[in-house]
Amino acid sequence: MKRILKLEGREARAMAAAAIRKAAELGVPETVCIADDGGVPLLLERMDGARITGPQIAWNKAFTAAGHRRSTHLFNRPPNGPALPGNEAYGIQLSFEGRFTAFVGGFPIVVDNEVVGGIGLSGGNGEQDTACGVAALAALRDLLAPDHLDVLVAADIKL
Repeated sequence: MKRILKLEGREARAMAAAAIRKAAELGVPETVCIADDGGVPLLLERMDGARITGPQIAWNKAFTAAGHRRSTHLFNRPPNGPALPGNEAYGIQLSFEGRFTAFVGGFPIVVDNEVVGGIGLSGGNGEQDTACGVAALAALRDLLAPDHLDVLVAADIKL
């Protein structure tokens, strides 16, 4: 039997708040989804003025990042991105009723080398979504530091 870490509301709220602060600083209305390790949303927040398509896109990104344990943009990064034409996972974005996402804005949440969830962002360009995602991961790191838990804070995550 294995003991596991579980992402909870307190952590999700801290991450979303940091992502939204960063989005406000950048002047971009984002939607943020924090999902558990099964890709199920714990928190979904759409900023005022954010696109109505944002919640579904952010959830899809969080789902993919959590379930496949990698940043979503890595699927399409040349030359070896597995979802690129001719590579082993070409067409993977059609799986899970189209929920699988192979573009920028989804990041696994990794604590002590375990994926405990995913964060998805929608509303900005790739650089803005990434900045908001990294801000959220940094907020989780800071929140968990007193408990001596290690949080991976990076844009390019692949376990």
